[in-house]
Amino acid sequence: MRHVVLFHSVYGLRPAVRAAADRMRAAGHQVTIPDLYGVPATDTVEEGFALLDKIGQEVVLDRARAALRDLPPETVLAGLSMGAGVAGALLTERPDAAGLLLLHGTGGAPHAVRPGLPVQLHLADPDPYDSPDEVEEWQQALTDAGADLMVFRYPGVGHLFTDPGLAEHSPDATAATWPRVLAFLAAC
Repeated sequence: MRHVVLFHSVYGLRPAVRAAADRMRAAGHQVTIPDLYGVPATDTVEEGFALLDKIGQEVVLDRARAALRDLPPETVLAGLSMGAGVAGALLTERPDAAGLLLLHGTGGAPHAVRPGLPVQLHLADPDPYDSPDEVEEWQQALTDAGADLMVFRYPGVGHLFTDPGLAEHSPDATAATWPRVLAFLAAC
């Protein structure tokens, strides 16, 4: 059983984030899903980016830090899309994190990775926000830093393919993702 903090995408705290947390809880994990916006989720990615611009990245990071304040140092940092970037950004402040789980986006700078850190990435192939060259460069940098890295690419799916409330949802890719995520968490 692990403590997991799961950061939402640019859309905000959507039902899919709650459902993801429920899947993890059903597997025995304690999961925190902070609302980094403090307002209802948006309906479009454009509205989400506008809301992020209005709130500001620093406020989002401060809210993420506040959510981690009372969690154990070995909490797994996890995120969906923008939330993956938030989880990766906080890795420098949480060097004892049990793992880094990235859904729909890369995150984590090589200098923040301790040797042996379990990292798992699930990403559309291709992904509109992470080009193949960027993913390859990120993957090589994390491997060189000593991360225990697993990368799963899902050909022909949309960016947030695990969110059943979006047109880009892929039931098949989602069905492949969750057993891998739960096995990762069990091994952290």
